[in-house]
Amino acid sequence: MKKLIIFDLDGTLLDTIADLGTACNHALESKGYRRHPLAAYPYMVGNGVRKLIERAQPDASPEEVEELLGIFRQYYDEHCTDYTKPYPGIPELLAELHSRGIAIAVASNKYESASRRIVTHFFPDIPFVAILGQVEDRPVKPDPSIDFQVLLSHPTPKAQTMHVGDSAVDIETARRACIDSVGVTWGFRPITELRKACADHIVSTPDDILKLALKDD
Repeated sequence: MKKLIIFDLDGTLLDTIADLGTACNHALESKGYRRHPLAAYPYMVGNGVRKLIERAQPDASPEEVEELLGIFRQYYDEHCTDYTKPYPGIPELLAELHSRGIAIAVASNKYESASRRIVTHFFPDIPFVAILGQVEDRPVKPDPSIDFQVLLSHPTPKAQTMHVGDSAVDIETARRACIDSVGVTWGFRPITELRKACADHIVSTPDDILKLALKDD
């Protein structure tokens, strides 16, 4: 049985793509750049907002990226819950995990202030042991530092911990942290990416995560 589950945020707990894409398009249009269809954004996200901006406007100079990043954050801070919603079954999963004494954490590449805001907005009754996001002094996933920070704040044997996410970034993060990886099929990336990344487990429903968490080792 697992004692700690570390969840990715975007594409795993919450469908955030409409708010992320809208904020990015707002930043692009404010500087005269072409906007992208929202359907293009699932392939741009996953490595932090700076990388999202760089992918959305690849010919932007470092100075322009910095300016676009500032515009994005100002808009997203005000609108990050406009269209975002939990995936079906996620609130119930988190409540059940908590009721069974399994600790829950979030490890996201979204900047930390926004990560904390949307997690507490959508899951106000869940006592997360950590809500971590991108900060200046910690590298983003797939560097495992964020998982190590969770384990530092809530010491748990690695054999009793698993990392759940929707992309190869999360699978690689878990591998580097030497903990079990679980790929979810309802997120932003296709199942082929999870298979190619050699996820330890691939699940299609939140209930499958509960079954894995309760499984005897």
